[in-house]
Amino acid sequence: MAMGPRLEMRQGQSLVMTPQLQQAIKLLQLSNLDLSTYVEEELERNPLLERDEGISEPVSGENQGEPLGPEAAEPTLLAADKRLADDSPMEMAGEAPLDTSFENVYGSDEVGLTAAASEGGANELGSLASVSGSGRGGDEEGSFEESLAATPSLKDHLIAQLHQAAPAPADTVIAMALIDLVDEAGYITDELDELAARLGCPMAEVERLLALLQGFDPAGVCARSLAECLGLQLRERDRFDPAMQAFIGHLDLVARRDVAKLMQVCGVDAEDIADMLREIRTLDPKPGLAFTSEMSQPLIPDVLVRRGPDGSWIVELNADNLPRVLVNQRYLARIDRGAQKKVDRAYLSECLASANWLVKALDQRARTILKVASEIVRHQDAFLEHGVQHLRPLNLRTVAEATEMHESTVSRVTANKYMATPRGIFELKYFFSSSIASAAGGEAHSAEAVRHRIKELIDAEGRTVLSDDKLVEVLKAAGIDIARRTVAKYREALRIPSSLERRRLKGSRQPEPA
Repeated sequence: MAMGPRLEMRQGQSLVMTPQLQQAIKLLQLSNLDLSTYVEEELERNPLLERDEGISEPVSGENQGEPLGPEAAEPTLLAADKRLADDSPMEMAGEAPLDTSFENVYGSDEVGLTAAASEGGANELGSLASVSGSGRGGDEEGSFEESLAATPSLKDHLIAQLHQAAPAPADTVIAMALIDLVDEAGYITDELDELAARLGCPMAEVERLLALLQGFDPAGVCARSLAECLGLQLRERDRFDPAMQAFIGHLDLVARRDVAKLMQVCGVDAEDIADMLREIRTLDPKPGLAFTSEMSQPLIPDVLVRRGPDGSWIVELNADNLPRVLVNQRYLARIDRGAQKKVDRAYLSECLASANWLVKALDQRARTILKVASEIVRHQDAFLEHGVQHLRPLNLRTVAEATEMHESTVSRVTANKYMATPRGIFELKYFFSSSIASAAGGEAHSAEAVRHRIKELIDAEGRTVLSDDKLVEVLKAAGIDIARRTVAKYREALRIPSSLERRRLKGSRQPEPA
């Protein structure tokens, strides 16, 4: 058989992800802050784009009607100049169609410590990144208001105390290396022998300087474990007697609420154990967090839901949160007259295509979010009316079929998006939960609603502790067909101790003094 080159024609179908389509998919899953950052970068890069300062009506719809009503605001899309389209390669760049707080360590109860207070707890507490100093440039001078609001970091606070201690230069080097190892919670989780080897100094010198730093403010800083952190604070209060030392050395027993074993180890009675528990609760398990200067970002909703005059739910986009851009046609016409070189016309054509695409992409993104949010509200109207116990099971496929979208598109839309409802602000993904069958063969129950029901039952149990088996019986009597292992999984997800631990806790409570 002879081999040689030949020409063939084949016809087939394939999905081509153009750069514009890939970017549109990326825009769909961006949060409002990330989207604002992206639009600002495009405004700086593209001279044909300008921010729309006009006030436009928010795109809205009702859950009883069309997701997008006729009153929806249509952004003005400016077509490309015909002469540019004829002379430049715009067709190649065409637009693709858009298709350790206190509870975390000590537990949520009044006197109990959770399992996080066991030995080695500092590894869990000290897993955060270390805080670096936020110095300003020498030539910059902050305003008076900024100087008032400035909060020193934990590292700066320790360095200032180190300068006051005025150790020897060699000791200062070791102490500064130790301060660099302090994490956000105030712990040192790195191995000190590795630090000693890196600095080429004896281990005894590192431990001596560590003891110096552990005497700094705040009390408990530079500890290597939770037990050491609590011990440092108790030493400062002169409360670290042998009984308390034994108590701190057996935090695993405290986590299990094993009062009898603690009484045996510490050599005290139950009343002294209760006093020790109250003393521990006054300590700070993460002393470094008092110097955390990061401001919490406000949660800005993307979608607003309110009751309409006729009783239906009105869904609209948060207009204040939508970046609006326009193509500056006047500037385009002015610079087009002076563009004579082919490279200049090609650049102008590329900017125009990119600007028109961004306007379309932002509009399509807003409409897609509104369409998905309207379907969620239509499905979860009972939740808006009566609360979380009426939350219905919902999955991506149900919304995708109703909105005629792909499941991946719905998943991207619901990522990092929030909805403001009369019952609070919720992430869109909150409304998606698995279903639990009904014991009577009726409508299935949402997993989130079942978790809420379990929490209500445990909160109202009083002196009679409900076991997981008893919870199963109560839920089945209420028409919820659920297995015991599922109840245990939901209870653990809610950070609720087992019935045995709750019974021990209730038995160890002492009456408050009058």
